[in-house]
Amino acid sequence: MGKRETKAEKSARAQRVLERLDREYGTELRCYLEHKTPWQLLIAVILSAQCTDARVNLVTKDLFRKYDTLEKFAWAEPEKLEQDIRSIGFYRMKARNIISCCRTLVTEYGGRVPERMEELTALAGVGRKTANVIRGNVYGEPSIVVDTHVKRISRKLGFAGEEDPEKIEYELMKILPKDHWILWNIHIITLGRTICTARNPRCGECFLRDLCPAGGEEK
Repeated sequence: MGKRETKAEKSARAQRVLERLDREYGTELRCYLEHKTPWQLLIAVILSAQCTDARVNLVTKDLFRKYDTLEKFAWAEPEKLEQDIRSIGFYRMKARNIISCCRTLVTEYGGRVPERMEELTALAGVGRKTANVIRGNVYGEPSIVVDTHVKRISRKLGFAGEEDPEKIEYELMKILPKDHWILWNIHIITLGRTICTARNPRCGECFLRDLCPAGGEEK
């Protein structure tokens, strides 16, 4: 793709990318973090910062049995919660954030996880990425979650040029239709874990190769 794309050409290419992703991975809205309640998902996402979903699911399997109510997290002893999540990176900071966040949910929201972006990002340990996961998975609100996979692959596809995740979120909102905002994260995570991996992308096997400006950059 030597020549510079027009806006119309990029939109058309984006549509073709989405069609192939839908065909390859389906259109089911699924979450990789195991949870049964909105507040469990919120805690899981806080834990997932700079940590794999697989590791978080391993930890929360026992964690959610021990702390089976929001109140138990809200008034947990920091040192004990730290030990319960010790195998996860930045466990001390995450333990403090989880306790503070849950206490706010109990005392200010009656145990309900809020829906509005401003309310979510005011909670301890919650940024736009976490807030968008909640808005998309709990409330079905069209949201784009920019994690490491989405940032890296969106840039490779030429759909984002910024480095800052929030700016990338707004770039993607301009080119992706709303009904695929949530799906974009689901599909790109799958692609990033299986084919378009960070260290050894398998471009030769990628079903998006002919639509990707970086196609053929296999190392």
